[in-house]
Amino acid sequence: MTLPVGTAAPAFTARDTNGNLVKLSDFAGKTLVLYFYPKDDTPGCTKEACSFRDSYSEFRNKDIGILGVSRDDEASHQQFTQKFSLPFPLLADTDGSITKAYDVEKGTYSKRVTYIIDAIGKISQVYEGDNLNTETHGPDILAAIH
Repeated sequence: MTLPVGTAAPAFTARDTNGNLVKLSDFAGKTLVLYFYPKDDTPGCTKEACSFRDSYSEFRNKDIGILGVSRDDEASHQQFTQKFSLPFPLLADTDGSITKAYDVEKGTYSKRVTYIIDAIGKISQVYEGDNLNTETHGPDILAAIH
């Protein structure tokens, strides 16, 4: 079960693609798209990341942050980011602590789940399963956030 809408988003601190520490509190006061995905540079995960990449300027214009999270390490994230010119950070959740906190654990991977976290740190929307199309996920999220 994923965390339900209305739940306070669990705090986290993790290293991003470039080794910088990123915390949930860095996004206080703005909307954050926190998307979990199974593995760097696999077909579905690549489509999903590229859909966010292709919509990135619209997210920026609306002051919406995007963070991708998987169990891959920083080196894997760097390669994935460079290969597909991803303009947003990917968090290296190598110990699975964020994956567990957000209840998206599937063995040694993260399930494909997206949480929209509002400006006060509450989960306002959850996307998974049939309501998540990897090819159009970025635009779909933009359309759903008002």
